[in-house]
Amino acid sequence: MVNPKLRALWNHPAGPKTIHFWAPTFKWGLSIANVSDFSKPPETLSYPQQAVIAASGVIWSRYCFVIKPWNWNLFGVNSAMAATGFYQLFRKATHDYQTSAAAGSIAGVDR
Repeated sequence: MVNPKLRALWNHPAGPKTIHFWAPTFKWGLSIANVSDFSKPPETLSYPQQAVIAASGVIWSRYCFVIKPWNWNLFGVNSAMAATGFYQLFRKATHDYQTSAAAGSIAGVDR
């Protein structure tokens, strides 16, 4: 009939029969949207938005192991949110630093 591993997943306290499965599953959309923004020019990124995404990912990744049962789907999506948020912050900061350094050297100011 049904594979015992699939039955165990189906009946798990954080399985597909609960909100503990579906909420993080749909939250993957946020991480996917942030990955799709990797192709956007860095000047269009927002420091506050990416800081909230990164901080939220870190905070909720920790929370995944405080609640019972441990929710690995929630941990995965929040880790992805933190990683993409920090990467976007790095891209934005690098761009802003390079832009200000180039503007300073054009104006004759050495940094």
